[in-house]
Formats: sequence, C-alpha cells, structure tokens
Amino acid sequence: MFWFALPSRDRPIPTTNLTLVELIDAHVRSLQAGHLTDVTSTDQHTVRPWFDGKLDFVPPVKDYSEEGFNLVGGRLDALTGRSVAALVYTRRKHYINVFAWPTQDADTPIHPPGTRQGYNWVHWRHKGMEFCAVSDVSASDLRELAQLINQ
Repeated sequence: MFWFALPSRDRPIPTTNLTLVELIDAHVRSLQAGHLTDVTSTDQHTVRPWFDGKLDFVPPVKDYSEEGFNLVGGRLDALTGRSVAALVYTRRKHYINVFAWPTQDADTPIHPPGTRQGYNWVHWRHKGMEFCAVSDVSASDLRELAQLINQ
C-alpha cells in the first residue's frame, strides 16, 4: 500500500493509492502541449524564486545537468486539493516530474520504486519535504535523481 501524509491545520491527511493515481495523472497532463511548466528555465536561481509567494513554501530546486538530469522548470500543481510544487527535469529526452510539498513527518529513505500505467515512481521524505518523482524513465534513474535531491 502507498501512503502519503499532507499537512493540514489539525493533523496530516493520510491518503492511499488515490494519491498515486493523482500524481500519475498530473504527470500525464503535464506532457500535453503547454502544460509542462509555468516557469521555463534551466537556472535554479530563476525557478526557485518563481515559487515564492505562489505557495506557502519554497521547494528545493537544483540543476543536476552534470549528473544527466537537466532542470527544465517548474509549475504549480494540485494534490488532494492542495497546491504542490512540480519540478521538471529531463533524462535522455524523457520528462521527470518531482512533486514536492512540506511535511511534518519524519524523514524516510527512498522507498522501493513502483510502477503503474507504464510509469515509474519513487517516494521519500527529506528535511521537512515530501517528494514523489514520476516518469517513464527507469526506476534506477528515478532513484538516482532522488539521491541527488537528498544530498
């Protein structure tokens, strides 16, 4: 079973596979023309500040092009009715969406990858943020990107 907890004013909201379905749907929607990014830039110093004021948090944004993960930009997305950040990377001409939102839950290791509808995903928590990366790249590529984000 797949579990997430989004922060709320009273307590975290546990969700199950429905959240994963929403994330995969958001990834697929982003691949439609004109939906990939709200801010398009390979410069982390452009993408990161773009989120400031649009969300009640600023996601960690870095370009990992030297490691083969090129920053494309970012956008606002929604998950269980809450706004989240979506950071967009490419790997060998494939798009990767890294969804990020704040959490009060403890850090977790990168969970074993999952596959659904032809897309791979990995999920983890690190330094007050919850992440889920979704793409049609290999699960090992997603894990590699997750490890870079955790550095």
